[in-house]
Amino acid sequence: LQVDLWQPSSTFHIAEGTVTDVRVPRNLSRSLLPYLQQANIQYTILISDLQKAVENQTGVRSHRNRRSISGYNFEVYHSLEEIQDWVHHLNKTHPDLVHMFSVGKSYEGRPLFVLKLGKRSRPYKKAVWIDCGIHAREWIGPAFCQWFVKEALQTYQTDPAMRKMLTQLYFYIMPVFNVDGYHFSWTNDRFWRKTRSKNTRFRCHGVDANRNWKVKWCDEGASYHPCDDTYCGPFPESEPEVKAVAHFLRKHRKQIKAYLSFHAYAQMLLYPYSYKYATIPNFSCVESAAYNAVNALQSAYGIRYRYGPASSTLYVSSGSSMDWAYKNGIPYAFAFELRDTGHFGFLLPETLIKPTCTETMLAVKNITLHLLKKCH
Repeated sequence: LQVDLWQPSSTFHIAEGTVTDVRVPRNLSRSLLPYLQQANIQYTILISDLQKAVENQTGVRSHRNRRSISGYNFEVYHSLEEIQDWVHHLNKTHPDLVHMFSVGKSYEGRPLFVLKLGKRSRPYKKAVWIDCGIHAREWIGPAFCQWFVKEALQTYQTDPAMRKMLTQLYFYIMPVFNVDGYHFSWTNDRFWRKTRSKNTRFRCHGVDANRNWKVKWCDEGASYHPCDDTYCGPFPESEPEVKAVAHFLRKHRKQIKAYLSFHAYAQMLLYPYSYKYATIPNFSCVESAAYNAVNALQSAYGIRYRYGPASSTLYVSSGSSMDWAYKNGIPYAFAFELRDTGHFGFLLPETLIKPTCTETMLAVKNITLHLLKKCH
């Protein structure tokens, strides 16, 4: 039975007692459900007509192409083109706080845009790196990155915490990491996960950009097979997107004190290690930052996030960006798994963008202010 695993991302992580979310083609559900009944495996149908759900979310697009920032709607999902136009627009309209640049080009030749956010208040400032959309189908990620920038620019004058953050730090924000994959998830396959690089031997496209980093590369939780969703690639940093970001982070590793990566879905706040069950040296600082961030997040709508080391909280995976950032001297490395826990999965409705981003914002501000306090 060919199924698309939504959670967990690979069959390695399925054991007795694991809750697993799968997507099956319509004709397959007829054979899968009797099979599950026979095997005495409990199941629930979460979305009975996925095609319809996809069409409902992406059908009514045409009237949304607002170019000006005042008319830019942060409570809908945006195509890559819309996001890139918005980034260019910000660069023109907020020269005091925003500087846009590209760290390289994607496999299909698209620019990899990053926004540098912050007051040019002094020659040297610490920085925080934020990326969204390493996995193409996790649309709530890029929506959060855009929300973060909007909040920063809108509340900079009025909110003392935000003013402090933008005065004392720079934020490097990459709204869409996997640009080719994200574009493909809009045009061809809503549930595409990987990059879009071509494999010469197999007819399969793409590498899991969160298994392609040079840290315990292609060990547990990653696959050598090019057709798998967790394919680690032919070698570390084989993907131009990963290589470009790794190069940028290496170059600025003395300046960058925190690395935050946004994924979906699971409602978790994860920190290293992902590739092994072991305690990081600065565990107490990172753990208390996570604890406080999760409490701040919960204060908005009562949404509870689990937090802890990625390996024991989610599952073991090698070659992840978070582990790589930590190993390369960035002391605070976190991966967020945003809403929800499987009811909507990757199809989180647009009505939930605002609450999700609002609560996540509280967690990110909390981590950032923790960083400025310096944990001892």
